[in-house]
Amino acid sequence: MARKTPLAGVALMVAGSLVLSGCSSISGWWSETFGDASGPPEVKEEFPYVREGRIFQDTGQDAQMRFAVTGLERTDEYTVMYYEVTYLDDITGPNRNMSMAHTLVDPLTGRVYRQFLDENGLKYGSESPGEDGLYPVHDGVTNEYVRYYPRIPDEVEQVTFVGSGLGAMTGIPVQDVEEERPDPEDPNGADHLTPDDPPARGENLTFPNRRPDEDASADEGWVQSFVDSEIASTTRDGDREIISLHSDVMFEFDRDDLTPEAEEVVRRAATTLARNVDPDEPVITVIGHTDSLGSDSYNDDLSVRRAETVRDLLAEEIGPGHTLEVEGRGESEPVAREGGPDDEQARARNRRVEFSYVFDDAPRVSEEEEYDDDGLGVAQRNVTWPAPYDDDPGAVVAESEKDGIRLEVHPLRRDGAYVIGTVALTNITDGPLTPDVGGSEVVAGGPEQFSKGTLGGFQLFEPESGLVRYVAQMDLGEGRYSSFADEVHVLQPGNTYNLVAVFPAPPVDVESLTLRAGPFGEFEEIPVEY
Repeated sequence: MARKTPLAGVALMVAGSLVLSGCSSISGWWSETFGDASGPPEVKEEFPYVREGRIFQDTGQDAQMRFAVTGLERTDEYTVMYYEVTYLDDITGPNRNMSMAHTLVDPLTGRVYRQFLDENGLKYGSESPGEDGLYPVHDGVTNEYVRYYPRIPDEVEQVTFVGSGLGAMTGIPVQDVEEERPDPEDPNGADHLTPDDPPARGENLTFPNRRPDEDASADEGWVQSFVDSEIASTTRDGDREIISLHSDVMFEFDRDDLTPEAEEVVRRAATTLARNVDPDEPVITVIGHTDSLGSDSYNDDLSVRRAETVRDLLAEEIGPGHTLEVEGRGESEPVAREGGPDDEQARARNRRVEFSYVFDDAPRVSEEEEYDDDGLGVAQRNVTWPAPYDDDPGAVVAESEKDGIRLEVHPLRRDGAYVIGTVALTNITDGPLTPDVGGSEVVAGGPEQFSKGTLGGFQLFEPESGLVRYVAQMDLGEGRYSSFADEVHVLQPGNTYNLVAVFPAPPVDVESLTLRAGPFGEFEEIPVEY
């Protein structure tokens, strides 16, 4: 589903995306849910969209930077982004911004778009004056840039931009234009390569423009989300959804007959599947998995028998109109690493039965159902409108200090199918610190993909339902993932850094959540705002 998009394949990509977007009925959904007075926000074009803050540099010169999106234009071939960067502090020598790659995200569908690169990994658009990909930077001088992305589908009016190092910039409007802006007439970037040769006061740096050619390709993918409970978990990636029923409630050790509790869970899962499966592709694959104990052949056979048992009960409950298929994958696809200190929990995670299917992506009013009792609220999708642009993260609603680092928590903010968590980390010591914000609070045996790196130790917990929402990932295909969160690097003394982590959204009536902030502990009743 995620892939590299060559330039020649752009038109095909657009046609395919139109089928998957499913956005046409959102307006009615929103009105029925929130009333006419709370309809979709007006899409206003108020360029530039500006952020200021401190960013991580590979040299430790973590300067204050102003980042301004001055245009996001959709042509017949591309999406073209225009932006400006100004460093407000003294900065010397070659430096690299350590933020994630510049990325555009449709917050309604979870579609991800990255810039066109050549075969050497260099960006199209504004060309670097040197072969190292670096650009001249002068204190207080603004650099103007152009970058090219795959053409975003016509119905997408707003996107969220990440990658500046200054958090998620929501509600950036996509403007339709007949042709691109003209290239800089007299690009001057190569004339000011050293600190000793700054441009004249008030003069911006510009660079020659290189449009994508036959060697251009761009990463496209999907936001992959993970929601967990004691009974089940759901992984959503593109147009495919996998509901995993945990083994604790499914089978006794080395058995393939369901426990009484498991029978009830499968019956409730049937209701969820009937609601979620795409009616145009009503195929449900029941997949059995085992842990690593036992031989490969034995586990393969056991996983098939378990999947068949679940398939037979599901067929009774879900009724006609669905095609049920069975697969047994034995121990070949573990979601948790066995052999560690949490080995028993990891094996329990790996012994599971999954339902894999293409989900119905048409937004609709959430039905009045109880999810608290069965944990299958993990499969509930919750979509609101894209968040309008706002450069204010809101008031500090919780804070803590640990090992010389102060954490400040801002309100959660809804953005389409996701919520954005914003925190500030401040080094309150006299020396540089590298914070440990990994998965120290992750459920034992939890999937490693959502438990490590950047802010992997952060989770959102919904007390009433018991659901846990992990930091989302961007699935770029071929086993390549990127966390949907800012990277955390060395904190320089006295500096404050604003960071974001993005999670799958809770139901629209949830007004607050508990933030599990890794080593900083838990913070209850963090407000969820629109």
